[in-house]
Amino acid sequence: MSDADKAVGSLSGLTEREAKEFHSIFANTFVIFLVLALAAHFLVWQWKPWFIG
Repeated sequence: MSDADKAVGSLSGLTEREAKEFHSIFANTFVIFLVLALAAHFLVWQWKPWFIG
């Protein structure tokens, strides 16, 4: 590993490339979780509405 690849001043110890890859995976997983949670809430609300305005 060259000096340019080392994580200088990084609290996580990841290189910039590794951090970007981790962030990409984390962001994609969060979006998938968010879509599933919204779908689950919508389906439960269709079954038994908890707010009738």
